[in-house]
Amino acid sequence: MSTGNPSPGGRPGFDPGRNASPNPGPGPGSSPPRSMVWTAVAIGVALLVLAPMLLSSFSSSENLGYGDFKRLLAAGKLSDLTLSSTTIEGTVAAAGLDKLLSAQALQTLRAQSPAAAASPITLLGPTTAPNATTAPNATAPSATTARSPTAARVPAGAQSSYQFVTTRTEDPQLIAQLDAAHVSYRALADSRGLSSLLGWLLPMLLFGGIWIWILRRGAAGMGGLGALSQTGRSHAKVFIQKDTGVHFSDVEGIDEAREELVEVVRFLKDPERYRRLGGHIPKGVLIVGAPGTGKTLLAKAVAGEAGVPFLSISGSEFVEMFVGVGAARVRDLFQQAAELAPCIIFVDELDALGKARGIGGPGSNDEREQTLNQLLVELDGFDTNSGVIVLAATNRPEILDPALLRPGRLDRHVAIDRPDIRGRERILRLHARRLVLGPDVDLGELAARTPGFAGADLANIVNEAALHAARSDKPAVGMADFEAAIDRQIGGLEKRNRVMNPREKETVAYHEAGHALIAELRPRADRVSKISIIPRGIGTLGYTQQRPTEDRYLLKRTELLDRMDVLLGGRVAEELIFGDVSTGAQDDLRKASDMARLMITEYGMSERLGEITFEVAPRTAYLDAPADRGRLNCSERTGHLIDEEAAMLIAEAHRRDMQTLRERRATLEAIARYLLQHEVIEREQLQTLLGQPADPSAAQRAPASPGSATQRVA
Repeated sequence: MSTGNPSPGGRPGFDPGRNASPNPGPGPGSSPPRSMVWTAVAIGVALLVLAPMLLSSFSSSENLGYGDFKRLLAAGKLSDLTLSSTTIEGTVAAAGLDKLLSAQALQTLRAQSPAAAASPITLLGPTTAPNATTAPNATAPSATTARSPTAARVPAGAQSSYQFVTTRTEDPQLIAQLDAAHVSYRALADSRGLSSLLGWLLPMLLFGGIWIWILRRGAAGMGGLGALSQTGRSHAKVFIQKDTGVHFSDVEGIDEAREELVEVVRFLKDPERYRRLGGHIPKGVLIVGAPGTGKTLLAKAVAGEAGVPFLSISGSEFVEMFVGVGAARVRDLFQQAAELAPCIIFVDELDALGKARGIGGPGSNDEREQTLNQLLVELDGFDTNSGVIVLAATNRPEILDPALLRPGRLDRHVAIDRPDIRGRERILRLHARRLVLGPDVDLGELAARTPGFAGADLANIVNEAALHAARSDKPAVGMADFEAAIDRQIGGLEKRNRVMNPREKETVAYHEAGHALIAELRPRADRVSKISIIPRGIGTLGYTQQRPTEDRYLLKRTELLDRMDVLLGGRVAEELIFGDVSTGAQDDLRKASDMARLMITEYGMSERLGEITFEVAPRTAYLDAPADRGRLNCSERTGHLIDEEAAMLIAEAHRRDMQTLRERRATLEAIARYLLQHEVIEREQLQTLLGQPADPSAAQRAPASPGSATQRVA
């Protein structure tokens, strides 16, 4: 569309083909920078302090010292004096000054004195005082006297007198000495009132001018209202279909969530289809899911398919330190949406704004709650058929205010889970369209190797594989590049140049061999696909990768116990071989302890405590952050029982591992020696060391998903 065409809502001056706010100008971020404001304040304060001194310095420039002034007064060289409260100005005769003043003082007087007419003149001789014309009873010299042979001649080009300025000091005898020397003088009224007024007025005018300049510069293109008038304006960015560049064809692996939002698009394109039967589209749609699953991408696809303006804003942009600013921005946002209707409002990270009121006690953020109240009013107040639909995204729905989630506001909830194996394959295929793939690439196999990965993780793996192939100057991206990308996604950057002493390297080898051997000998544990003692990332000195045979959603007690055995296998191997333990099992112990406590407090898998849960607050469903376990909903005695049960589960796992590794110590040492020699063991080599027959599916190596039973040595 060309610039200047009316917007879809009839708003003049809005160019939907540009990625900008409906308000012309820079939009958000147009407020004057804080550094500029403080600079203006500093300049104003400096002017306020220095202005009186500057004014006093500009009023006069001293070219004669007070001591020289008194010497010239005694010699009768002064005339026509003007006395003020701070300075003395007047005329000094030029003849004979070289005998009364130093060379430097005479040079300063001549250089800073106003130029006089330069012509051959005759100065009065010593019989006539130079100030006789100003004495009270003096008479003008006669012509005879003026032509006295004793008169001194001044060379051509010299001045007959100089103007001087000196600083007046406290001298009580000055007036009496002037009268005694018959010097004419006059006094000036004190002008400090005007100087003081200018000293206050000038800095204020300069400071005001600088402030107006900053406001106009910060509010350029905003109609000249200034940045302060824009404080309560919404900072939402406006996009249309060609700006988002995303359609439903660009979203894969979340088919159910996509179908939920197709109806929203159909309503925006053909609202009468629903209105003719009396129905209406939900006022708001809440998209919840783990980070990286495609919540924002799905919202952009809705805007791209519907072809209507798309107002995007973050929930944190409503929360300000100034009272009333957040509520004003909410009002302005919905006012913009009403003018651009039909349109979509997308609020990302809604939990920053919609946290349940009252959380935090009396000291909670009242301004945030007032902003939330305004949002609730706007959601329940604007016309349902206005064509304005609110989409919101968050990964913390459990902390949202119940009033925000009730029917009539955000009444449709769309949950996005991590994709299954078929969804992962479609996501990989979508992102791999732009790559030059080698003939050995099997996207289905890659999908099987990445259980638990979100869409953003898979997109990053595809990109890392392309970069890895480009670094090696390969003509196409091969399977080995994808394997390297997956390893980097899980463990971090490979650090083959890290220097490790032989004792630490041997410890890591036996640690990982213990994990792998226990995993292979436990019937309900996931099979091992790869073992490595190559350091990666910051604290990973080695890892054991396991590949689940399928996507799992339920785990039995025996399966959890086998996983606990695998977690403790590395530490038990160290204890068996070296008779000592290291700090490398820190992450293993944390995971095993969390698993034991979950089995007792949430899963009801304790025979002593029975089928009861003791959790205080539900765990977050979409974040991997550890839950707060500082307090349980139980008595002190029950808390001791929980600790005893958890310790017993860990002790039993330790005992089982020690028994297994003692029986298979030769195999453990063989695996460790192979690791020390080759640093990496693939599935095929591990089966050979274990004496197992080769499995046709064993060639498919796969790492464990992020957060699963991938073992690390710190």
